[in-house]
Amino acid sequence: MFVDKAKIFVKGGDGGDGIVSFRREKYVEMGGPAGGDGGHGGDLVFQVDEGLRTLMDFRYQKHFKAERGERGKVKGMHGASAEDTVVRIPPGTVIIDDDTQEVIADMTRHGQRIVIAKGGRGGRGNIRFATQSNPAPYISENGEPGEERWVVLELKVMADVGLVGFPSVGKSTLLSVVSGAKPKIGAYHFTTITPNLGVVDVGDGRSFVMADLPGLIEGAHEGVGLGHEFLRHVERTRVIIHVIDMAASEGRDPFDDWLKINEELVLYNEKLADRPQIIAANKMDMPDAAEQLELFKQQLEEARGDREYVIVPISSLTKQGIQELLYKAADVLDTVSEQVEVEDVKDVAERKVYTYEKREETTFTIHKEDEVFVIESEGISNYMRRMNLNSYDAVMRFARTMRKMGVDDALRKQGAKDGDMVRIGDFAFEFFEGTDYNPND
Repeated sequence: MFVDKAKIFVKGGDGGDGIVSFRREKYVEMGGPAGGDGGHGGDLVFQVDEGLRTLMDFRYQKHFKAERGERGKVKGMHGASAEDTVVRIPPGTVIIDDDTQEVIADMTRHGQRIVIAKGGRGGRGNIRFATQSNPAPYISENGEPGEERWVVLELKVMADVGLVGFPSVGKSTLLSVVSGAKPKIGAYHFTTITPNLGVVDVGDGRSFVMADLPGLIEGAHEGVGLGHEFLRHVERTRVIIHVIDMAASEGRDPFDDWLKINEELVLYNEKLADRPQIIAANKMDMPDAAEQLELFKQQLEEARGDREYVIVPISSLTKQGIQELLYKAADVLDTVSEQVEVEDVKDVAERKVYTYEKREETTFTIHKEDEVFVIESEGISNYMRRMNLNSYDAVMRFARTMRKMGVDDALRKQGAKDGDMVRIGDFAFEFFEGTDYNPND
């Protein structure tokens, strides 16, 4: 089954917790703190694998989490950092942040990698908090949570040549004739509902990948018919072969078909107007096809402007003109770039998707809710998540930090008195100003 869009949850590994430990050896008095740091959590990495052609795997597994770092160890030993978790994706995958709709990366080259969710830092053990005034601290930190987000993966088929045209003009039949692909062929519209790919051997040592893309109808750029499900795949093709039913077997006018399809391409993405295009005049074995072709050439001459178009009369049924069409496609491919730029995204190898910025830990706000003073601060909340507040030393360190940040002064200005309740996130405590309080401490 071909799947070209998926929404998944990604999370970097949490950092390992630091520990409280003390050196205990025979004949060694007052060995001091020896709690090691936790290891860093693993990053969640996407890597392009050219052996994949679909997002099928993401239909059944929608949550991807990297491993967490190991807990700190005794004798000052650090916990091991977790290995990165690598998720393989097919070439042509665009990664989009589901919340902001920002394009994070456009993955096109085999082996290309990007860190999509960074692992958290490991917590510090009590050996890190030893000071001259407190040589044996009972303080340790929890590991930092890994980054997490929902992302949307959109696959745009990576093919050298794409077959476009109205439904039932013979695209699938053409692909089956020139390659080993076995697309579904039927005498009804939208027989092809997902792209089919085949490798074409030109016969002179050259080869290329051809994609039979679902049929277009008027209004496709607005989502009519298969709409965007089709058009996103056209963006990746280096050369477009526009297949036209020159026999008008569906009762449509060939030149009108050509105009409407090109209009839909340009309305979806203006860059497609400059994409090399070969016109395959199909079904030339049918009655009146030759007359229709001459009329088509006259109409095209009047409408094409300065642009040149190559017209190759073919018949997928009798294989008339097929070899000439392949030669023309291979010749055009030799003249165009191997990479088609369709997104305004920097090269992923140079793009810094995640950067650590210094947190503004001194910024906070205070408001009152039902006689409770509520403190809101991203920096303080992060600090409390990391600090293990299960010991007296840790609580006192937290109190000193709040005092240095000016939280105590701000609470007094808001009218806080001894015994009033203060809440920060899920943590609540009583405000108390000791007799030894010194505003200059």
